[in-house]
Amino acid sequence: MTESNASSKVQIVVGWALLSVGIIVFAVRIQHEGAYAMPRGGNLFGGLGALLLGGVLVWQAVPRALGLLALAASPVVLFFGLYATMSELEEVVSLYATDSAGQPAELRLWIIDREDGEWVGMQRSKAVEHSLDGARLELLRRGETRCVMPVLHEDRPTVKAVHALKVGKYAVARASAAVGLYPREAGDTTVALRLDPCPSVN
Repeated sequence: MTESNASSKVQIVVGWALLSVGIIVFAVRIQHEGAYAMPRGGNLFGGLGALLLGGVLVWQAVPRALGLLALAASPVVLFFGLYATMSELEEVVSLYATDSAGQPAELRLWIIDREDGEWVGMQRSKAVEHSLDGARLELLRRGETRCVMPVLHEDRPTVKAVHALKVGKYAVARASAAVGLYPREAGDTTVALRLDPCPSVN
């Protein structure tokens, strides 16, 4: 087998792997009940990037230089694609809010349950950008949409307890923490939000 043929086979194998990951990034979200949540940000980059690079690599007539460039970029795209897939394997909820520009935003979040209610955690900047504290928002969980009013908590014992429960619930969080891709403990800029039911309107 010539070096050129070996390189071509590697490109094709990697290409089909990327195509598979790209499809799975979009397909994995179908398992969640309710409205389909379109990937955004890094997740969208991972899905579309995997499809694009995969298509380039399996294209028989691709110029060698372009194929090598796509092969070199594939680890980055593969990382984003795999993370986008794994983050959706377990329970994920959608919190419908607005961003700082007043545009609709769908926040995909891991959620935990405590005796005092439902909780999510995130960076404080994200909570502030979307004006979550005290807002009346729609929450999609287990196929049902209902009104909630997030209450922001910054006291470290609460934030750390919520984060610890999240890491305990989600295998992806534990695996990511083990390799340094996700914080094992809540950082100083992390906050917790309790999702209280909206008061009834008379």
